[in-house]
Amino acid sequence: MEDLKKWDKKPLPHNELAERTILSAIITSTDALEIALQTLKVKTFYFKSHQEIYRTIIEMYQKNIPIDVLTLNTYLQDNGYLKSIGGIDFLTNLVTEIPNVTYIDDYIELIQDKFIRRSLIKLGYAAINSGYITNLPLDTVLKNVETEFFNLTNRNSSLNISSNAELFASIFAQIKQKSLNPSMAGISSGFYDLDALTQGFQKSDLIIVAGRPSMGKTALCLNFAINILKSTKLPVLFFSLEMSKEQLAYRILSCETNINNFRLKSGNLQTDEWVELNNNMQKLSNLPLFIDDTPNPSIAVIRSKIKSILFEQNQIGLIVIDYLQLMSQFQGNSKTESRVQELSQITRSLKIMAREFNVPVIALSQLSRNVETRVNKRPILSDLRESGSIEQDADLVMMLYRENYYNLQSKQDINPKDITELIIVKQRNGPLGVIDLEFDSKYAKFLNLSTD
Repeated sequence: MEDLKKWDKKPLPHNELAERTILSAIITSTDALEIALQTLKVKTFYFKSHQEIYRTIIEMYQKNIPIDVLTLNTYLQDNGYLKSIGGIDFLTNLVTEIPNVTYIDDYIELIQDKFIRRSLIKLGYAAINSGYITNLPLDTVLKNVETEFFNLTNRNSSLNISSNAELFASIFAQIKQKSLNPSMAGISSGFYDLDALTQGFQKSDLIIVAGRPSMGKTALCLNFAINILKSTKLPVLFFSLEMSKEQLAYRILSCETNINNFRLKSGNLQTDEWVELNNNMQKLSNLPLFIDDTPNPSIAVIRSKIKSILFEQNQIGLIVIDYLQLMSQFQGNSKTESRVQELSQITRSLKIMAREFNVPVIALSQLSRNVETRVNKRPILSDLRESGSIEQDADLVMMLYRENYYNLQSKQDINPKDITELIIVKQRNGPLGVIDLEFDSKYAKFLNLSTD
């Protein structure tokens, strides 16, 4: 306890010069202000006067009031805040030296570093206090502390509640930035008709890809993963609960090299095919694809593995789980009354996971056998097997359907290149629709049909 008393007397980490420099920059430069609005919160500033000035600037920006020393001084004075921040002399001294706006990101990083250190100190004291709370299970205490520490280290997580002014000022700045530099809202799937409907896969979305067996669910999601890896270089995590990582690797190689899976496994390749295989393996080896083939993992195990990759890679572009019905809410025996109830808890946990890690999560799902008994076998939302709360928690639900598959006398008659419908049956923030894709079952590859 003596050591704790010594720490109590130390001032919390802060950088006064960096805070003053940032305020000077955003008062004198609209570009600097818009950068700050997207990353800085009021509480990131250490000094109360600096917090008040930044809060006032946000209010003025929202009201479309021009921002300079004179207008800021007037606004502070009219609202009774000028004296509390140090008067007109404080504002004048603040902008005496105009900083280099080019380095505004670096200045912001300096005060964010100190803010996180202050938050870490407070969290440390909270962790100490939680050790004295004996009426809570130890597992609960440790989980809470672990979650708080993870949120602190995850720069994408919001460390504070946003005020209304902060939230809308940040959104307005983002919209303005996108108007100047038009781009897709989410991560491109690599299929332009799908991207046109969805604007890409959105961060924090839970996406369900469903279908009956042999419709190509795994192949499609592997295509998504490779397309995103190539276009963004962001890490992709693929949790394969059914296939081994070796099986997936062969499917990826077949897709990329256009060499039949059977011939790859047999090693019966021509000279030019060996060259093609070697070139593609070198390219694929440089992509940050992580495959985990642990059977029947629990939500806690998956979260733990995502965290370890996130700590190592700093960010994640996409998480794929193949497939939903093979997951468990708890390790070992289920603690729920029914499988439907457990699936409900799993889908809810996956949605929370998508929001926590701020990354799109794709979960594959089987459809009910009832589809096979109908005359019209085109799937609908109610066909989700043991759906639980999938319909409620999912932001986007897509279903694969190949009509020709049901018209065949035997699977030997399957056309290597068949038209597959990708049916969007639910989208929280967008239109529904049907996208035609060509499925090349020979190489487990989906192709765009329409032209740009």
